[in-house]
Amino acid sequence: MSGRIYLDFNASTPICPEAVEAMRPFLFEHYGNPSSLHWAGMPAKDAVERARGQVAGLLGCDPTEVVFTGGGSESNNHAIKGVFFANRDRGDHIITTAVEHPATINPCRFLEKLGAKVTVLPVDRFGMVDPDDVRKAITSKTILVTIMHANNEVGTIEPIPGISAIAREAGIPFHTDAAQTVGKIPADVEELGVDLLSVAGHKVYAPKGIGALYIREGVKIEPFVHGAGHEAGRRAGTENVLLAIALGAACDAARKWVGMPKVRDLRDRFWEELRGIFGEKVTLNGHPTERLPNTLNVNFVGKAGAEILAMLPGVAASTGSACHAGSVTLSPVLAAMGVPPGEGMGAVRFSLGRTTTWEELEEIIEFLGA
Repeated sequence: MSGRIYLDFNASTPICPEAVEAMRPFLFEHYGNPSSLHWAGMPAKDAVERARGQVAGLLGCDPTEVVFTGGGSESNNHAIKGVFFANRDRGDHIITTAVEHPATINPCRFLEKLGAKVTVLPVDRFGMVDPDDVRKAITSKTILVTIMHANNEVGTIEPIPGISAIAREAGIPFHTDAAQTVGKIPADVEELGVDLLSVAGHKVYAPKGIGALYIREGVKIEPFVHGAGHEAGRRAGTENVLLAIALGAACDAARKWVGMPKVRDLRDRFWEELRGIFGEKVTLNGHPTERLPNTLNVNFVGKAGAEILAMLPGVAASTGSACHAGSVTLSPVLAAMGVPPGEGMGAVRFSLGRTTTWEELEEIIEFLGA
């Protein structure tokens, strides 16, 4: 291949120019503590609050409902553990799905050691959960439903508004991991009907190490970090001013990208070309229509995903299978979807981004075709 092609935007994104420019003054000036009420601290505090408003603007919530975190994993941990610890008098039951990110599954597994009861719901062949399964799983002890907005591997968008309505009817807080959707598709908290929503900075063209958690006013939740009462008492620790500003600027810039029609067109054209070359030897993972506009997860039937990527040394993409001592193991997501091992072993995820060009995709098509 002629050069490097990046098609792993679901794993991480470059930092957008708006975020870079917003951070620049805070690398050299405005070094005060945002909790300090003097000339050095106030510019930092003002900048953090401006950034909080920018995040809230993208999510459609009040700025007071946004907590800055250390990233998407922390946001998920705060939502899940925070609700559990704050509601132990009400119950101990959590509902989730088999296709969640480890940053959701593993906190649930941890809480099982402390007495939590966790129901893991199945998904269909497209990776979608049935809202009726959520309704049936609710008990008098259920204190949280946590279901991702869209899957990171196959891109399937879950029916969150329908599920959140069921949770609200039962008086149960509902959390969604929106790391993959914020900035790609609408993630308005009122339209989704959620009580808690996780944001990961490095999936929305902000730096790594910063995220946010939307907490609807009135939701009972324990602080994730105890200390001096920063973030309105919800997360102690002096705010990461530099990265909070970057996340705010990235969320503000993302507003014009929501929907990603040009990226969707590239993705669909890429898929049609692959089908034209390989026919039935290439199959799609994820929902055919209810899917992230940038995500294409395909199986090269009879091949191993790692082998395909090894043939494309200049391409940064990912596979949904792992090779161990000659055998191939499907990812938990593909396994939960019931993808046959003979297909899923050849899974490759191409996740496109704002900078992806047709020339890049065409080069991959020509290389694979040859």
